Order: sequence, then structure tokens, then C-alpha cells
Amino acid sequence: MGLPFGLVLADSGFHVTLIDVNQERLQTIEAGQMPFLERGADALLQRGLQNGRLRMQSSLDGLAEHQVVVVTTGTPVDEYLDPDVRSFDRMTESLLAQMGEGQLLIIRSTVFPGVTERLGRRIDELGRGILLAYCPERIAQGYAVEELVHLPQLVAGVSPEATRRATALFQQLGARVIVLEPVEAELAKLFTNAYRYINFAISNQFYMTAERFGADFERVRHAVTKDYARMAGFSSAGLTCGPCLLKDTMQLASFNHNMFGLGQSAMMVNEGMPSFLVERLKMNHDLTAMTVGVLGMAFKGNCDDPRSSLSYKLRKVLTVECRRVICTDPYICDPSFLPLDEVLQSADLLILGACHDEYKRLRPKQPIVDVFGFLEKDVQS
Repeated sequence: MGLPFGLVLADSGFHVTLIDVNQERLQTIEAGQMPFLERGADALLQRGLQNGRLRMQSSLDGLAEHQVVVVTTGTPVDEYLDPDVRSFDRMTESLLAQMGEGQLLIIRSTVFPGVTERLGRRIDELGRGILLAYCPERIAQGYAVEELVHLPQLVAGVSPEATRRATALFQQLGARVIVLEPVEAELAKLFTNAYRYINFAISNQFYMTAERFGADFERVRHAVTKDYARMAGFSSAGLTCGPCLLKDTMQLASFNHNMFGLGQSAMMVNEGMPSFLVERLKMNHDLTAMTVGVLGMAFKGNCDDPRSSLSYKLRKVLTVECRRVICTDPYICDPSFLPLDEVLQSADLLILGACHDEYKRLRPKQPIVDVFGFLEKDVQS
């Protein structure tokens, strides 16, 4: 999320320094190439390099020269599914050591509720006059350039001046601003992702129920959503995850003293989908004699991000049950993946792992399992 935000800032007139420890990635950006798929970003990158508003570095040197410092690092959960606050603390301490009077520190990363005010107390201890605001990102991966401008931005300063400065920055991008208290903004981000994760789990649970009774889930979903506004939010089923939804649902559970049964049940449903699909296949197929192909390994369609993708969990489960598992993805470079044509030629059975447009109108010779309801109906089995 950091690079698209930097590109939008540069295109809005700011001078931006992109800082990352991955020097190879910085070299790719400096050469005018996006290191991942982001719609509309290529033109912004070219303009930013040509007009001199973008520069790259791999250290914090010269941080004190900047009016605003924006943090977009990942905030993972640990092996206990609790937030890894120590990593965040180490990172912010290194930033604060380089910052001083009047600089604005904006946290865009998802943080555990209370972390912003805790960081504000640490800044007060240092007595350097650093301003702090929490402004969580809420973009969909691959659509950040568009959504950063068109979606409302949440702004929560630990002081009125921090709120004013952060608000002014986002307004210069043309974005609307909603002002909250820090803990409200922290919860708003977690609620957003947990809400989506739980809704996907509802659909996945309904899918499992329909399958067990031999019903067509997509026919049922179409029937209850068509011209019926109350069910407009009823999503399709699928292999649901990605790098944020599960993580943030677990952060919310941890904040609620692990008494977030709804979120934890959602995890069991969503994470259980790969095993459920394989168990259903075993009822009608002798997988031990079959080569199964997985189409799409990204965590969602038309995306090149494999992080936390349940397609990999599906591959792992299939590896135990099948003679051979082969995978393909048009967006992810992996030496173990095969070209689509080779997978279609070699597989006895196919499973759709990600809804890439390249698969929409496939006419495979073998059966294909589409839990998403994505494929044109006459190509599903």
C-alpha cells in the first residue's frame, strides 16, 4: 500500500521519498517499473520520475528533512494469532530517533486498538514536538490509485494540530475526510476487515450446507438476491483470505480478550474450505490415481499477490490425497508452476483457485470445481 500512496502524493504535487529495505525492489521502481500489479500506477510512476518528485532510498538518512513521515509497514500476528507489537515498536523507535519538532508522523498500517495513543505517550516522553496521527488505509489491493482519491479517509490525530495537518494532506489529494478519535479509527479498520471476513464465512458455511444436501448454492444465492435488496450483500462462496482479513479479525479477537466467537468461528469456516472441497471430491473420485490442477494461486482474482492465499493450503491438502498436483497462475512467477495449456492437457480434474479473467471462458475437457460460481455456467461440472 505504500508505493501507490507515494505515487498519488507525488502526482498531487508533493515531493516524496520512498524508503524500503528491499534495494532490489527500489531499483525496479527507479527503473520505471512497478514491482506488482496496480491499475493506473504505471503512468503515475513515469510522471513522478520525470518531474523529479519521486526518489528512492533504503535507509532513514535525511528523515528529518521531511515534513510528513508515513508508515505503511505490515503488522502481522504472531504464532499465537496475537498482534506482533514488538516489531511495530522497534520500527517506530527507529523513526522517532530521526524525527523532531513539527514533523507529522502518520501511521497507515493496521494497529491493535490503543497502539496510537501508546505511541503518543512515548512521543511525549521524548519531548521533541513530533505530531502523530492514525489514518488507516482501506483500499482494495490493485485499486489503490483510484480508491485513495475517491474513498473517504479516516483521520485521527492525538492532538488537534496533528488532526489538522493530516486532514490538510488528504484534502490536497481531493479525498473526503472523516475525523475520529485514535481508538475509534483503529477499531474502524479492524471492524471493516472483520465484517468482510465474517460475511465471506457466512457464504462459505451456506455453500457447505448446500453441498451436503446436493443443492446448487449459486442457484439458491441467485434466487434470494435477484430483485431483493435486503440480500444484496450476500456474496458468493470462495477461498477467502489474503494478507489482511484473517489477520485483522484475529487482532480484534485478541483485543476482545479472545472472546470474539463470531470471528473465530469465521476463521474455522474459511480456513476449512480447502479440506471441505477435497473431502467432497473424495466422495466421487479416486484422487489417489488422479492429477489435479489448481487454476490460480493468488489470494484473489486478477492479482499477483500470493500472501495467505488458500490455494496454497488447497495444494497442500491435495498433495496428501492425489497422485499429482499441478498449479498455474498468469500473474505469479513460480518455477514450480506450469503454463495453463500444460495444466489443461495433463490434469484429470481442475479446481478454480482464483477468479482470474483468463479463466472465465475456459472450455476444459475435464471436470472443473468452481466454488466461486465464477465460470460461465456451461463450463462447470
